[in-house]
Amino acid sequence: MLKGGFIQNLPKIYGLYTGGFIVFILLMAILESSGVSAKTIGQLFLAFTVLIYALIGWLSRTVQVDAYYVAGREVPTVFNGMATAADWMSGASFVAMAGGIYFGGYIYMAFLVGWTGGYVLVASLLAPYLRKFGCYTVPDFIGTRYGGNFVRFCAVLVLVIASFTYVTAQINATGTIASRFLGIPFEQGVWIGLLSILMCSMLGGMRAVTWTQVAQYIVLIIAYLIPVFWISNKFGFGIIPHFQLGPEVARIAELEAQYGLVKNSADAVKAAGVPGGLASISTAHSAVPAGSAWKYISLAICMMVGTASLPHILMRYFTTPSVKSARKSVAWSLFFIFLLYSSAPMLATLSKISLIDPNLPTGIIGKSISDVQNIEWVRNWIAVKQAYIADFNNDGILQLNEWFMRGDVVVLATPEVAGLPYVISGLVAAGGMAAAMSTADGLILAIANALSHDIYYKIIDPKADVRKRLLAARVLLVVIGALGAYIASMRLTGILGAVAWAFDFAMSGLFFPLVLGVWWKRATREGAIAGILLGLASGTAYLVYVAPAFMNRTPWLQIDNLRFGIIGATVSLVAMVVVSLMTKEPDAATQKMVDDCRVPSGKPVISRQH
Repeated sequence: MLKGGFIQNLPKIYGLYTGGFIVFILLMAILESSGVSAKTIGQLFLAFTVLIYALIGWLSRTVQVDAYYVAGREVPTVFNGMATAADWMSGASFVAMAGGIYFGGYIYMAFLVGWTGGYVLVASLLAPYLRKFGCYTVPDFIGTRYGGNFVRFCAVLVLVIASFTYVTAQINATGTIASRFLGIPFEQGVWIGLLSILMCSMLGGMRAVTWTQVAQYIVLIIAYLIPVFWISNKFGFGIIPHFQLGPEVARIAELEAQYGLVKNSADAVKAAGVPGGLASISTAHSAVPAGSAWKYISLAICMMVGTASLPHILMRYFTTPSVKSARKSVAWSLFFIFLLYSSAPMLATLSKISLIDPNLPTGIIGKSISDVQNIEWVRNWIAVKQAYIADFNNDGILQLNEWFMRGDVVVLATPEVAGLPYVISGLVAAGGMAAAMSTADGLILAIANALSHDIYYKIIDPKADVRKRLLAARVLLVVIGALGAYIASMRLTGILGAVAWAFDFAMSGLFFPLVLGVWWKRATREGAIAGILLGLASGTAYLVYVAPAFMNRTPWLQIDNLRFGIIGATVSLVAMVVVSLMTKEPDAATQKMVDDCRVPSGKPVISRQH
């Protein structure tokens, strides 16, 4: 197991790890130039990185409660920021977000704004104060702050629903990557992904997940940035492509006007058996449909508030040595997240312009469909049912509205689209797997820890010894992960959609009980219970009975199935305030506890008995 000196040597250890990974990339490039097949290169990338993560998980194994639940509260700020960024940079961020921008246009930039801005709420409203409180899990804070097992159970209920929805999206991402780069069916790929996830987290809990996530962040950020800069320089878009985003979007607008971007009818798409068609990412502001500004703002609000409500993210700040370091960790998290998020729009733009610009050797629009179908990367992605061609006008020429690719694979396919060496595709696959695994690790751990600590230990068997508690946590990891893989194999929704639902569930039931628990001494147990249950119930009811994805009804104020958290959180706030004011105020000890958690210095508000 890792020793105390490990913390002091972290810069050296991860510096060597980064250097070793770069050497491995160069070795794969040499193998490719020597004639090693693309399939073998992809398999080596995935196998090497997953085995490294598994080794870190094994070395981080522990039988100590503090180490398992909160990594011993000794994670330095910079490394906690990297781990949080990896925890955050899920399959949605790495694999699906650029694809959403690619196909859906500027409205998907709301994900970037919301997911980044949410950390402002985390830093200012919650993270330092939850760290000062001294809890192990988010339901642990709810249960201790408000008092009673039922309110703790309610918090666990929201955590499980939100986190499980989120984790199925991550396992979906691992299945997508494994199916393409290991040459296996998607349904088998999700189980390969689950096995990889469990190897990282099962024996060491939060300690293993933390050090694995740092390693995964290094892989995913290298994998995301290299293609962006390589493609930009290859096609003359500038050394720093981010500064060229405006001109390149304008170029895409010209090409779309030249080729005629025609929206396919729903009946035609259904008859062809293809997903939705290519949408413009360059719509002029004057042409934006009425209400789009509100749709943008409302989606950003849901992602911001959801960010500050997600238990697996808030848990990361329980691992820092102090309140001050928790606040600094949020700043580092934002920096490491910014490196990827600022590049996602450019990646989507570069990928699209590589595909549709006839002046580039990679352009396929306007060419013979038979010729396009013989291009290796097109043939490979069609084979795994992630890309499609439909000749709607039967002229044999590929038009803009006749090319389809699932948004979830745009990032994975971009190196091939741009004609980069296959070693870059293998690198991107490894990065995508790292992103999905890192978030899945944190999510499954959050669920298992809440069930083992807050339900089993706090409610069912308060006298359980450490061995029983950790055994329960590890068994739950396997059970929850297996159930998540089973649900993911059904492909009930896309990666980005499932992630948005998770944020909405979390904000519906947890945001105001958490915030008011820190900032309003008058908030009562009854108020918290009402806020959690009514918020969750109203948000879920709106999703099922009003949101157009299910019932084809017109949503209220354009609050659709990606934004139902606005309904849930509003009901939660009103219910919590009204019920708290109608019930007896908390006792003096509880109010003092709330005051103490807002004081930066001093020991944690609650102490632990092991």
